[in-house]
Amino acid sequence: MKSLNPEINGVTGDEFNSISTTDPNSNHVYFRNRSEYVDPDPGHTFEAIYEQVYGVPWQQTTSSASPAVAGSNKVATMNGFAQQAESIEKGMSETVMNGFRPESIPVYKELVSEFAVCDRWFSSIPSLTQPNRLFIHSATSNGEIINDTKKLIEGYPQKTIFESLDEAGCSFGIYYQYPPSTLFYRNLRRLKYIGNFHQFDLNFERHCKQGKLPNYVVIEQRYFDTILLPGNDDHPSHDVSEGQSFVKKVYEALRASPQWNETLLIIIYDEHGGFYDHVPTPTSGVPSPDDIVSPAPYNFQFDRLGVRVPCLMISPWIERGTVLHGPSGPYPSSEFEHSSIPATVKKIFNLKQFLTKRDAWAGTFETILTRTSPRTDCPVTLPDPEKMRERLEREAERLTEFQQELVQMAATLNGDCYKDIYPHKLVENMSVPDAIKYCEDGFQRFLTGCENAKKNGVHESEIVVLTNNIPTELKTKKTLAHKIFSCLACNNV
Repeated sequence: MKSLNPEINGVTGDEFNSISTTDPNSNHVYFRNRSEYVDPDPGHTFEAIYEQVYGVPWQQTTSSASPAVAGSNKVATMNGFAQQAESIEKGMSETVMNGFRPESIPVYKELVSEFAVCDRWFSSIPSLTQPNRLFIHSATSNGEIINDTKKLIEGYPQKTIFESLDEAGCSFGIYYQYPPSTLFYRNLRRLKYIGNFHQFDLNFERHCKQGKLPNYVVIEQRYFDTILLPGNDDHPSHDVSEGQSFVKKVYEALRASPQWNETLLIIIYDEHGGFYDHVPTPTSGVPSPDDIVSPAPYNFQFDRLGVRVPCLMISPWIERGTVLHGPSGPYPSSEFEHSSIPATVKKIFNLKQFLTKRDAWAGTFETILTRTSPRTDCPVTLPDPEKMRERLEREAERLTEFQQELVQMAATLNGDCYKDIYPHKLVENMSVPDAIKYCEDGFQRFLTGCENAKKNGVHESEIVVLTNNIPTELKTKKTLAHKIFSCLACNNV
């Protein structure tokens, strides 16, 4: 996007990585603009990102704050992307050292030209999807840097921005296309919040048209890819044109809404996916959210951020072609990262407390709204994207790690988490269509259980736990069941 606006800190084509960071004669792989259809998925685990950022492989003896290179002083060299990619698959360095031409992602091209892009937004931690998504709504991952499926049984316990909004009398809504990943938070499974979840295809455009959108809205993508309903989350190997169509649909519904002049839309990625970036990740002055250290062998202290990710900001209160760089506070070391979202929500809605020390530190972006009156020239429609390639039959492929986690979460909602197949055997040979049906059925069963619980007078603070799939021997051990769950609100639904 730098070709559209030179003020954007983007790539020029002069950037490169060496195939080997230790061999001075190693071939250079220059950054190019030939991305089209990405497959397979590059590495973006904690270990992979460490090598990408510091240029050396992660070792168990490496501390969270220092790379395993003598005298490096924690410098993020950003020179290990090609080397790390080649360690996964020969030739993958070409994949991670390429980006999309603006013309190939026309929806983003238009939004960057018409509204704002933040060119210094980092993922909250140098790790995977789910821990970073936890930061978006709670400013912490509760000590997690990996995707811990076992923790889905009880759900993540930390307070979220949703609860802060609710306490202040503000409304929120989550619009999902498959069972929402926000249910990874245990507290959002409470009866009082079930009505805040809305099926996107049935409700979003209608709520926009009626002017009934709540104060804070989260829109979740389709994480599964089928011939009839292709994935639109931009995750390899999904066609990014589907993600462009999804953003176009969201934007045009908001633009036509009577609430348009009250709206700020943020488009964000949870992490960088293993793709190259030249901007060094912040490695100092980053506070731990809650002083929790991740389990061994990583012992990560949450004292540095992850790689930069794209962030677009859309509102009639934003001037055309705005570029937002780093924040001006609240601390000298503050940065824009995922915790900036709850931090900004707190500021806009005058909420009482921060969630953690991380959102108290993160920069806020309400300053992007610089106009004294809303624009009237915002485009009503966005360009139509072109497919990157013909649709292929991919439904028999193995589920991605995130897709497996969604299935395993559905198992915690429908009671299958008590079976011997949970968590790994459940997804071992599951096809994409089977996974979709399992998730939809499991979530619907959970919703039905919640409705029945409400009719039976169960208090809104309780969480429905479906127990008809619990083996008999476990049902008799009530003390164990109560250790796992705070309550069994609804037996044998």
